[in-house]
Amino acid sequence: MIERQSSGIKYFTVLIGLLRDRQAFLEEITQSVRLPNKIISLLVCSSLFLAIYGGIIGAYHSWMQALSSAVKLPALYLITLLICLPTLYFSNIIFGSKRSFGQHFALVLTAVSVTSVLLFSFAPITLFFLITTNNYQFLILLNVLIFSFTGFIGISSLYQATSVVLEQDNEGSNTRRKIILSWLFLYAFVGSQLGWTLRPFFGTPGSIFQLFRDREGSFYLSVLQAIGYLLGLR
Repeated sequence: MIERQSSGIKYFTVLIGLLRDRQAFLEEITQSVRLPNKIISLLVCSSLFLAIYGGIIGAYHSWMQALSSAVKLPALYLITLLICLPTLYFSNIIFGSKRSFGQHFALVLTAVSVTSVLLFSFAPITLFFLITTNNYQFLILLNVLIFSFTGFIGISSLYQATSVVLEQDNEGSNTRRKIILSWLFLYAFVGSQLGWTLRPFFGTPGSIFQLFRDREGSFYLSVLQAIGYLLGLR
């Protein structure tokens, strides 16, 4: 039991190190200092925070949806990362990057970790509105805003992180900077569509529990429909 608690503390110590001194943390990644430990710690902490937030929004429907969303939300971020990471890695390698796949993985995980921490910080606000309102469309739009904001901050932190690496790699740095910008848009697009594929996370009020829904429409069309509903344009 004591060993497990010690391991948990170590995981969170790594995350706190990232949040408090990002520059030093990124320099350690570029030097491959305790890289496996950093990757495992960031994976554990970000998955835990995402699972907590997923469980909260799923509880709007039922305890089964809460369990489902607690699993699916961390899976959403991890699967998106795994889908998009090879593109970033091989594109950078072609244009002169000397960094390993593990270093790229750790860099992208810093963005996921920052996003997960921000989502966890919004959890009390989301829980408050879940308790005080029954407007499903409002809750959907609220969380679209929260996920968009936290995702933007996470992506911005990743761009800043890769800039630190580019400062140390002069060869092909301008081209790689453009590649990273393009990749960030790809990452956001894949993540939003994958989230639509893995829905529901809330669960429609009064409906039976569904692990997954039929693939129809798109994430962006759903957002427009929710806005129209709130504005009385349905």
